[in-house]
Amino acid sequence: MGLISQSVYNGGRHVLGVIPRTLMPREITGEPVGEVKAVSGMHQRKAEMAKQADAFIALPGGYGTLEELLEVITWAQLGIHDKPVGLLNVDGYYNSLLSFIDKAVDEGFITPSARHIIVSAPTAHELMSKLEVHHHPSTLPPCPISPTCHD
Repeated sequence: MGLISQSVYNGGRHVLGVIPRTLMPREITGEPVGEVKAVSGMHQRKAEMAKQADAFIALPGGYGTLEELLEVITWAQLGIHDKPVGLLNVDGYYNSLLSFIDKAVDEGFITPSARHIIVSAPTAHELMSKLEVHHHPSTLPPCPISPTCHD
């Protein structure tokens, strides 16, 4: 995150980091880039990021990345936000996740329209181009956990 923040900042763009106070000593090493907003916990962090963001982009990452990614996808499905959700699929990192999601659509656990919440691309330039023209699926009813879920 530090390298991306620095690149964005060097490019003349605003950088806002939202971090729980308890993680600051462990996560902030060196001089912070841009604006840093300290919050009380992870729930407040996610709420603040959702409020401030124009879009959500997940880079290759671990459990925390997956948890936050799935939450913003779910929020989009429930109509809590209509912001684009992108995956920077570097070297096919997210191919297995996308295959899993496609299987969930095939099995009826995710509606085909909800599948289109996610935009993915292998490069930042291509992903940004796709996100700029992406339109949130208009009606996304929650899909029950059953094989009878349809558009």
